[in-house]
Amino acid sequence: MKQGSALRGVVNALLLAINTIVCCTPLFVVALFKFCLPFAAAQRVTDELMRHIHEAWVGNNKRWMNSARVDWQVTGLQGLDYQHSYLVTSNHQSWVDILVLQYVLNRRVRPLKFFIKQALIWVPVIGLAWWALGFPFMKRYTKAYLARHPEKKGKDLATTRATCAKFRGKPTGIFNFVEGTRFTQAKHDQQQSPFRHLLKPRAGGMAFVLDAMGEQLQSLVNVTIYYPGATPGFWDLLCGRVQTVVAHFEELPIPRQFIGKSYDGDEAYRQEFQQWINGLWSEKDERLERLSRGLRGSHQPSASR
Repeated sequence: MKQGSALRGVVNALLLAINTIVCCTPLFVVALFKFCLPFAAAQRVTDELMRHIHEAWVGNNKRWMNSARVDWQVTGLQGLDYQHSYLVTSNHQSWVDILVLQYVLNRRVRPLKFFIKQALIWVPVIGLAWWALGFPFMKRYTKAYLARHPEKKGKDLATTRATCAKFRGKPTGIFNFVEGTRFTQAKHDQQQSPFRHLLKPRAGGMAFVLDAMGEQLQSLVNVTIYYPGATPGFWDLLCGRVQTVVAHFEELPIPRQFIGKSYDGDEAYRQEFQQWINGLWSEKDERLERLSRGLRGSHQPSASR
């Protein structure tokens, strides 16, 4: 990881904050109109305006990210269509992953909708922005809590279905970190993960999306992100310490047998789906192993800069 300046980090943090406030102001105004005008024509107009504001926010962030002159080594973007809907997934190592995905995919596909923990809706400004943009908020319950409150079982699925139903008929980018949390060696050891560079995948979130809106999705975009050297933190990105980002995008067809099925209610389907995801994760693990050994072949520079 290259040397970076704390001063640069402070300046970029201020730019990020200013960008967020400037973009959120019109976003909240449009969201208010959307709430007050529940008519199809008004909803279409407000949705379009909020999409452009979202993309402008990402585009402005790309400007301060470009100032660090990161070596972007990106492959596999060919064929992505802005007018199609995609389910996107990636390995997860750092909060930097999210900005990497936004940086590369902005205006190549529709703005990504992330699954977010419900508690994060209370994050100042940005939590309300996520809500206005229609991000799906999820509340996870422990097994002990569900044992005491069985009526809450399946609540996540109901939330996912309700949220995804809003995207029907609209090109949409749905994103899910299949691992469910950031990779650390401690988590890897605790899970006894069979993969060298990945945590065990949690297939339920993706299965719920396919159940809710699988017919609309063009394909799965499977992303592998690798940072040579140490995994950077968000402060490292702000300070300009990230030297190289390797990102491989692979567009894969979604098997028809996985669309519109109940992940909770069909044991055979659940096992087959888990095997499919585990196969994708095995291939991703092999790619990360080759990258860690310096066996990467030729790369294509990203055209997103």
